[in-house]
Amino acid sequence: MTAGYIAGSLVGSFAIAYLCDTFISDTKAFGGSIPKTVSDKEWWQATDTKFQAWPRTAGPPVIMNPISRQNFIVKSTE
Repeated sequence: MTAGYIAGSLVGSFAIAYLCDTFISDTKAFGGSIPKTVSDKEWWQATDTKFQAWPRTAGPPVIMNPISRQNFIVKSTE
């Protein structure tokens, strides 16, 4: 019996959260508009081709030690 109440309340809370999110973000309840960079297909394609371009230039590969938070440059064996 208690599991039914818990499951029901979880489903209900997710439904309320979804409805609130949809109302606030999709219907623009507090005003605003969708940015041009999101709605413009040409801009999106130009940005995508820029990020997919090769060759990419970067520094040498780096290994991070998460314990001491020090970065070490990986030396090539060649």
